[in-house]
Amino acid sequence: MGLSLNLGTPINTALFAYILYSVQRILFPSVSRAKSVPHEFKGGYSWMPKAHPPTVLFKTYTPKTLEPFHGKDGGRILLAINGIVFDVTAGRNFYGPNGMYGNFAGRDASRGMAKQSFDLESNLLSYKEMLTPIDEPLDKLEDLKPDEIDNMKGWIDHFSNKYIVCGKLVNNDAL
Repeated sequence: MGLSLNLGTPINTALFAYILYSVQRILFPSVSRAKSVPHEFKGGYSWMPKAHPPTVLFKTYTPKTLEPFHGKDGGRILLAINGIVFDVTAGRNFYGPNGMYGNFAGRDASRGMAKQSFDLESNLLSYKEMLTPIDEPLDKLEDLKPDEIDNMKGWIDHFSNKYIVCGKLVNNDAL
């Protein structure tokens, strides 16, 4: 059996012509150049940022060194979950001083994320239980239930995909 070429039907002829044209465009691309620069680019590129964003270095934080990154006065916003520190500055509307999760800014949010406890106004006692004071050792989270651990892991996955991991959180006496 050999290869046979039957151009007897119009569809075969059209397909053969298209294939020949496509091969010709690949093998012999057009070399013509634009006669003028498009007016959109004459003034330079408009997508260039005004300033380079600050470089984020991976650092080791303690609760005391993490606390100043609460986002007040327009500063960076960091929070930690299970020892991983995330730069959530891009989510200022959520994690900034007036944001829905602003109570976690500059803090270890592990227990609050695990227990899905975000409302600091309705139950002040519950709020204080969700955040370990910055001068105490890190919460070991040993009393969490399996579904709460899964919640926390889900938040870690969410944050890892959305924000920059910029450090790790250790106890105050570890540095």
